[in-house]
Amino acid sequence: MNVAFDAATAESDEALIAAYAAGDARAARALTARFGPRVFSHAYRLLQDRSEAEDVAQEAMLRLWKQAPDWRAGEAKVSTWLYRVTGNLCIDRIRGKRGRASVALDAVAEPEDDAPGAEDRLQMQARFSALETALAALPDRQRQAVVLRHIEGMANPEIAEIMDMSVEAVESLTARGKRALAQALAGRREELGYVES
Repeated sequence: MNVAFDAATAESDEALIAAYAAGDARAARALTARFGPRVFSHAYRLLQDRSEAEDVAQEAMLRLWKQAPDWRAGEAKVSTWLYRVTGNLCIDRIRGKRGRASVALDAVAEPEDDAPGAEDRLQMQARFSALETALAALPDRQRQAVVLRHIEGMANPEIAEIMDMSVEAVESLTARGKRALAQALAGRREELGYVES
């Protein structure tokens, strides 16, 4: 493994931003390795489209590079800033697509290994699909709050900073979103294999 890259991964986000702003390409690689997959994952959960999520992740990272020379350490965490930019880019794309027909996601082939059997995989895929469909039906901000809280596992204060709202507003959005998801999925418990024994 590259010793220089190992050292870069131990540096703080702010130190890497400052190093990149000073012309250090190694810092850009370290930040991309650190945040690229997380930004893509967040975008994918909000957009449910791999190609769109890749575009958003690339745009969010480009905005970080443009912001680097003007970055003011201590004002916001790099991760918080990136999640906010990613969320805003996703919402812009969602709003831009309204009125057009949506395209169904292609099924991703499961790898052949010790994974659960075909029936279990189909059950998990059905559950995932049902959750994605239910998430897609939520209002944009509610979906973003639910994804950040319950899928990304973030704390409400960080979500509040990302979404530029109060912690109470985040709590309200996530609670309403959870109720809406539970209601949307309630009639499908047996179909999705959630049968009490």
